[in-house]
Amino acid sequence: MARGKRRKKIDGGSMHRRRFIAGTAAAAAAFTTRTGAAQASYPTRAITIINPFPPGGAADVVARPFAAALEPILKQPVVIETKAGAAGQVGAQFAANATPDGYTLLVHIVSISGFAEVDKVFGRQPKFTRADFVPIARFTEGPMVLLANDQTAYKTLPELVDDAKKRPNQIIFSSSGLYGALHLPTALFAKAAGIEMRHLPTNGGGPALTALLGNNAQVLVSSVAAAHAQIKAGKARALACFSAKRAPALPDVPTLKELGFDVEFSLWVGLFAPKGTPEAVVAKLREEAKKAAASEQFVKAIDNLGDVLAYQDQPEFAKFWDEDAKRVEEAVQAIGKI
Repeated sequence: MARGKRRKKIDGGSMHRRRFIAGTAAAAAAFTTRTGAAQASYPTRAITIINPFPPGGAADVVARPFAAALEPILKQPVVIETKAGAAGQVGAQFAANATPDGYTLLVHIVSISGFAEVDKVFGRQPKFTRADFVPIARFTEGPMVLLANDQTAYKTLPELVDDAKKRPNQIIFSSSGLYGALHLPTALFAKAAGIEMRHLPTNGGGPALTALLGNNAQVLVSSVAAAHAQIKAGKARALACFSAKRAPALPDVPTLKELGFDVEFSLWVGLFAPKGTPEAVVAKLREEAKKAAASEQFVKAIDNLGDVLAYQDQPEFAKFWDEDAKRVEEAVQAIGKI
């Protein structure tokens, strides 16, 4: 009798376990189905694109017309949220830690490739690396231009170099922050020219341009896109471009190589998602981002900025990013501790 009761108890326990397992499997299947359905219908709500720089910088002026072109395609709001600081690191770190569901994306520039290398130079643990992001698309790759404000006497680059050699550390250059996209090319140029200038780091390309126009700085290396309006207005003088060939928007401005300085640097703008974003969501973003970037309104906006539309889908962008990161890391190493 005791054996019978024990057998019933055992059989009952087995049945409960089987029910539990079956229930768990059903719940998992339901969750998978819901997750797959959510991904298939993505997006179902607003998408936020993190801009890690203040308004007016290269990322900002490209991201805003892109968001405007993407909204009607996705039929959902696309919001630009600014999280500036530390030459673009603050916003990048926020995006890296965001839920990887496709609703928080990041627009960033060439400097995203160098942050981990800067941490290595100073013996610090990197806050994030390139591996924390999934590249979606590259929108632009435009030339950098070396500017002097209209309150200086510099009409040509040799005039600037000659004065800088006579007055070491007296000329001030502004940038978007230490080891940022505007600091790196300036430091490489100064090294090639054998000059020393005083650095005024700001928290973005917009503030750096404001510092130049207000004569808090006399020199700035900027993207053509961010400074184009001020160049056309005569408030900033373009002395040289960092591109291999003259910039289409500035055909009368010589390149650094023409002037005898072996320095090249370009500024690109790309779209990223946090690592772990589902493949179906990434595929949807790639498809729709390509349409938005090819739209008449986006193409016209980039042309008006004097920037160069150089769209790359994920495979090409990922390859480009790997190659470009090596150049940026070498630039950081060449500059060293500052």
